[in-house]
Amino acid sequence: MHHPCSTTLDRVPAGRCFALGKAALTVVSLFGSAVTFADDTHLPRVTVNAQHARDDAPLSTPTPTGSRLNLSSLDTPASVETLSARQIEARGDQSVNDAVTRTTGFTSTATPGNGGTALAVRGFAGQESVMTLYDGTRLYPGAGTMTFPFDTWQVERIDVLRGPASVLYGEGAIGGVVNVVPKRAQRESATTIQAGFGTDGQKRFALDTTGALGPMLSYRFYVSDNRGNGWAERGDAHTTSFGGAVKLDVSPTLSFTLDYDYARQMPATYFGVPLNNGTIDTSLRYRNFNVGDALIAYFDQSTRLTGVFRAADGITIRGQLYYLNTRRHWRNSESYEMDPSTRRVTRSDYIEILQHEHQVGNRLDATIDRTLAGHANRFVIGVEANQISFQRDSNTPFGGTSVVNADAFDPGVFASPDPTLPEFRTLTRQVALFAEDRFDITPRLSAVGGVRYDYLDYSRRQLATGSEFGKTFSNVGWRLGLVYQLSPSASVYGQYTRGADSIGSLVTLSQSQTRFDLATGEQWEAGFKQELPNGRGFWTLAVYQIVKRHLLATDPLHPTVTQQVGQQSSRGVEVSGALTLGYGFSVEANASLLRARYDNFDESVDGVAVSRNGNVPNNIPQQTANVWLTYTPVRDVVIGTGLRYVGRRYSDNANTAPIPAFTVFDASASWQATRRINLALYLRNLGNRAYAVTSESPTEWLLGPSRSAQVVATMKF
Repeated sequence: MHHPCSTTLDRVPAGRCFALGKAALTVVSLFGSAVTFADDTHLPRVTVNAQHARDDAPLSTPTPTGSRLNLSSLDTPASVETLSARQIEARGDQSVNDAVTRTTGFTSTATPGNGGTALAVRGFAGQESVMTLYDGTRLYPGAGTMTFPFDTWQVERIDVLRGPASVLYGEGAIGGVVNVVPKRAQRESATTIQAGFGTDGQKRFALDTTGALGPMLSYRFYVSDNRGNGWAERGDAHTTSFGGAVKLDVSPTLSFTLDYDYARQMPATYFGVPLNNGTIDTSLRYRNFNVGDALIAYFDQSTRLTGVFRAADGITIRGQLYYLNTRRHWRNSESYEMDPSTRRVTRSDYIEILQHEHQVGNRLDATIDRTLAGHANRFVIGVEANQISFQRDSNTPFGGTSVVNADAFDPGVFASPDPTLPEFRTLTRQVALFAEDRFDITPRLSAVGGVRYDYLDYSRRQLATGSEFGKTFSNVGWRLGLVYQLSPSASVYGQYTRGADSIGSLVTLSQSQTRFDLATGEQWEAGFKQELPNGRGFWTLAVYQIVKRHLLATDPLHPTVTQQVGQQSSRGVEVSGALTLGYGFSVEANASLLRARYDNFDESVDGVAVSRNGNVPNNIPQQTANVWLTYTPVRDVVIGTGLRYVGRRYSDNANTAPIPAFTVFDASASWQATRRINLALYLRNLGNRAYAVTSESPTEWLLGPSRSAQVVATMKF
């Protein structure tokens, strides 16, 4: 028997079905209407496809990020969180990184070298350990760098999954996953125009439009342009993105969608400031120590063709063919160290790098909703294949130094004795088979499990010498979890997951790295989730432990020899929730308490193996918290204020270079001036706090932006 909700799919796109035995089944629609059916069969408590995230019921809104079964968070034995476009806009977050770091446990480790997008969660950091998806498609980072997506204008919602996700997306993601879901083509006509200006020369323009093109076609088109002078010296930045989609509804059971996105970034050429005896020298806060002719440029394109075919009642086949292309260019002096006694700064790492990456892939899966031995069951099986080519040109070994005065600063120009030449080219081929299943053991208890097998073939050619080497990898990731429904709006769960992580960026491994296998990891997690009555809010609680094995570590007896024997672990507690308080007040908040440690890790220091057992990994805070308070004093006026707290971190494995904790306050105010026009004010870092977002080294920190303000006008028609 197919899922009974499938017959009401068009009427209740964000509905949810609960098995109530012989009682009536009520399906609550997005608009709160109810349709009642009589049924004598235990029904599968699985969610219906949803086009938009529901802000008043985020836990019961289906999301494909935590499972390819398209379950809601309440039905998923994992920590899944959703940020809707409305939430992102209300807080004024115009970058994906800013939006994501308001979710539970996520912090930024962004630097220009990793594309300004890297994150940390649950004790693990970097583009490999915290994976980025765009519309469910994995983007493979080259040399630890990811530059797309970055703008929230085209975003319908952002889903985050905390914990290992190899069973869903392959090796990597031992810490978590971020899935940026773009806006879809709609048949109902709607157009939004936005313009803004602010301090530091901020200027913004954006357009989004959607509608029908005849009886079978619908479209979406967006464009956004942001520029500014930056908060630091010579901090000019300019980003542009545009794209959209065309959807063809061939019949009620068959549709095709063609999506295209283009993004161009010229971010600020800022790599941080040198420290003065291990602390921030506030007199240098706005100084940019890079060379005067520095350059950073990113160009990204994404093309996706998606087909959905409802072959029969309860059977849906989906396929996606995609092509991703990126070009990146850096030319900078990136390392700075100051002598406090002379206030002279030594600049080094005169680096020029060009990256060219192409990824083509295809994913095909089938979802089957059927009863199994009289129990509701949903099953997904699929296959995925990718080919990624990557080339790097550089001026390795990145020679060149200069000494400048920290106070009477002359930026100079880029000068390296090493020419920029083609360095290496790699080719990575990946094939995966995956399957997931949800089985209702009883009307209240369900089992959710999955398995994925990945095979990867990697080869690299050094262009200067013509030498070649390669490696093949394989991995089986799996998870098994139980969800017990205490009520239609509350559940408890537990799960065990096994995954794998690369020992470097998979598509740019060095010859020494290919001597080793993938690192492996496992997680135990348990939690509780509940939505409050009448859409008043929700809350979640999760406890977990992750152990990652086979880290690269120095042999204590032979410090020049590297072994794959290290181990790192983390355990923690996460709490999140939202509540409507009454009298116009509402609050959203989350907190994470974490204990991350090296369990078995030695590193070579001046040729001697030194144990780092018990130390905290780099750039990992042990506590984080976010709060956003909203107040509506009168109709059409909304005032918001929030804080971000990030605990102390370390910038070295020895834990001798601490990075202080920080708290940053933001605020917003919006006025719905007319039915079509909204005016908003966004304030950032109200206290003008000088703080470090992350560290380039124990002697150099990247500072967060200073206080800023922006006024934005939005017109919808």
